[in-house]
Amino acid sequence: MDPVNPHALLRGMSRPRTRRDAFRIAGLSAAALALAACGVQGQKVVPPKPDAMKDFWAKQKKNGKLVFANWPEYMPEDRKPLKDFQQATGTSFEYKEVIDENASFYGKSEPVLRAGQPLGYDIVVMTNGIQLAHMIELGYCVPLDHSQLPNFAANAGAKYQQRGYDPGNTYTVPYTSGITGIAYNTKYVKDDITSIKALFDPKYKGRVGMMRDAQEIANFAMFSMGVDPEKSTQADWDKAGELLKKQRDSGQVRKYYDQDYIDAVARGDVWLTMAWSGDVFQRQLAGEPVRFVVPDEGGTIWTDNMLIPKGAANPVDALALMNFLYDPKVAAEVEEYIQYVSPVPAVRDLLKEKAAGLSGEDQKALQALVDSPLLFPSEADYAKLRGYTPLDRNQEQVFNRVFHAVTQA
Repeated sequence: MDPVNPHALLRGMSRPRTRRDAFRIAGLSAAALALAACGVQGQKVVPPKPDAMKDFWAKQKKNGKLVFANWPEYMPEDRKPLKDFQQATGTSFEYKEVIDENASFYGKSEPVLRAGQPLGYDIVVMTNGIQLAHMIELGYCVPLDHSQLPNFAANAGAKYQQRGYDPGNTYTVPYTSGITGIAYNTKYVKDDITSIKALFDPKYKGRVGMMRDAQEIANFAMFSMGVDPEKSTQADWDKAGELLKKQRDSGQVRKYYDQDYIDAVARGDVWLTMAWSGDVFQRQLAGEPVRFVVPDEGGTIWTDNMLIPKGAANPVDALALMNFLYDPKVAAEVEEYIQYVSPVPAVRDLLKEKAAGLSGEDQKALQALVDSPLLFPSEADYAKLRGYTPLDRNQEQVFNRVFHAVTQA
């Protein structure tokens, strides 16, 4: 076994967190709005019938090449998983780190797809949310042939085979995930935080951070009301909006954050805040006094998904790589590098076994990864996790209006 580089596990402290600098519907600039507006110009398509897709896939052939579009820092630097895939299948690859945020990528891609032209990519990785919903709704994703994805069926965790934004994994399979929960600075907060109620507790008045993102903040308000966001109604959104307005108007919230919340809680500007699991894990590795919890009422699970865009030149090769990445040994190599939540549960045991064969700092670094509930949530945590509210284009406008009234006032 190759030894693990402990410094590689800490690289996230200095790398830009481009993965979560994504387009967020709460803090849109005029330029971002213009890009997002492109998505509503198309016409919603009726999903193809199963027989039609069988005919489509029956006509496709392996071409021995593919182009993979992904986020920065989302594949080991030596590209070993892709090189192993090439050796195993004879398929050459181009790997392009061209997705810095969902909005800009979608804004550039939508006019091309709407014109019936190919993007030049065979696999694209996009986060669940508004842009992915538009991609599916407008017919810009190729329905997957799951007969060519046996590793996904055998190795994907149950949570990743039951996702409200893409029932039955018709168009996507997960690449990696993360969790939105609560982070708090243990230097200032001596209680064991377990509930979203802490974000509304007057004892923390002026020391609470909330996310500016409409979908994120809406989820937490609905969790606190006992509402599942994936099954919520407009009446639920209105009640959640009123709850958040009361929190804001009481002076409870110090700031609504986009990306810089993690620095604020680490230095004590805020004592507790909504947070993303990957950010907190990196700060914990650095020894900072920041703890992460999935609240009793629930937390959000977000997922970056692999899809095949309409017009892709090599869809069979794309499916083969998707399937390859669900081999537990391959998934473990990816996980060790990117340090988010793997959709393959068997990864943890493989990394645990690898750590047992190491010693010293190598073992300590890898064991920290294996033991982290931020990367390997417990079944109890998974049971509390929900996705974002599914929104069509009309609902999106109503939803945004409710929660923008809170965070943009």
